[in-house]
Amino acid sequence: MAIEKGLTRRLGRSLLLQAIYISLAVLVGIYASAGLVENVLIERALVGEADYYWQREQEQPGQPLPDVKNMTTYREGHGAGVPAHLRKLAPGFHNLDAPRELLVLVSDFEDQRLYLVFEVEQVRALVALFALVPLALVLIVIYLTIYSAYRVSRRAVSPIVTLAQQVKSLDPAQPDSSHLQLDPTLDPDEEIGILQDALGELVCKVSEYTERERRFTRDASHELRTPLTVIKMAADRLLKTLPEGKERELADRIRCNAGDMNRLTEAFLLLAREWEQGLDRDWVCVNEIAAQEVERMGIIHPDAHIEATIDESCRLFVLAPSRVVESVVGNLVRNAFAFTDAGRVTVRIEPGRVQVEDTGVGMDSDAVEQVYQAFYSTGRQRGGFGVGLTIVKRLTERFGWPVEFESEPGKGTVVTVGFPGSRDEAPS
Repeated sequence: MAIEKGLTRRLGRSLLLQAIYISLAVLVGIYASAGLVENVLIERALVGEADYYWQREQEQPGQPLPDVKNMTTYREGHGAGVPAHLRKLAPGFHNLDAPRELLVLVSDFEDQRLYLVFEVEQVRALVALFALVPLALVLIVIYLTIYSAYRVSRRAVSPIVTLAQQVKSLDPAQPDSSHLQLDPTLDPDEEIGILQDALGELVCKVSEYTERERRFTRDASHELRTPLTVIKMAADRLLKTLPEGKERELADRIRCNAGDMNRLTEAFLLLAREWEQGLDRDWVCVNEIAAQEVERMGIIHPDAHIEATIDESCRLFVLAPSRVVESVVGNLVRNAFAFTDAGRVTVRIEPGRVQVEDTGVGMDSDAVEQVYQAFYSTGRQRGGFGVGLTIVKRLTERFGWPVEFESEPGKGTVVTVGFPGSRDEAPS
């Protein structure tokens, strides 16, 4: 699983970096110790040998020169004498590379000079040998310890991984907290149990809240249908009895607004059924819906100085529930009329998208950021219920239709809705 891979990979990477850093520290420490042995202890040993020789020579002249396996001693008048390449050396320590790596100590005492020549290569080999053995042991212990820590840590976080996978697999429509169960063999800590209980309570609260919201929206929408139907029927009967004139126009507005309220309740029902099945899909012609909405706005706003046009470069068909497309396009057209005191509203239908443009009051960047909030108003709006764009946002997000919103104060607003998977035909 992606969750498990991410968490365990991060844990393994952290422990691996610790192993690398500790190994480097051990290597540096051991090689520093080896250098200390070579450069300090050997030099002190040579100085001690020279001092001990001069002490015995002072007590009893004629002492034999020190001669050990890895050190050779030279002195004028003793044995074969001093080699020519050593005679030019001043008192102190000298490193020679030929014929092999040597450390030479030149020691003076009462006009006498002693040369102690120590073979460094053999000692270095011994130091390296004695350094590699503890190094290998230390690294083995470190790696075994880190591997054990990795196993323990992975076992400790496995309940979290299990909970994350179970939360990810929850059904958003009907989340069930009973699915959040841990394997008893994992032996979770107390904190994991607290986290499990908290997640279970949260899932229960979210489930109850979602169901309550859905039930309220559905019931309220159903309850509103009856009075709206009565208002619409009464307006229709009134229109049949009234002659042409101001009263007939008012009755016609009542009928149109009742239709708008009925469509709003339909949109609420769609939102209430957001996670439910049963929404029939069909190829819906966006051109026909746009024409109906523009015609309806002309009836509702007969006195508005607004020129409404539909610019069709094709006939656009979207595979979706017709009420959803009507709600999205209708709310965008109504919103364009609501924000336009006088000017032009243009609905452009192009392959794969619909664009609603108005020359109304427009909005600044701050208002654009809040435009999808319910009941938000700029103070220039005529009519409407303040939830149109909120409905558009929720429906388009559910069906995967991207929305672009552009607006500029004093110039107007352009809203573009894309319809992936749509088909288009030549305009008739």
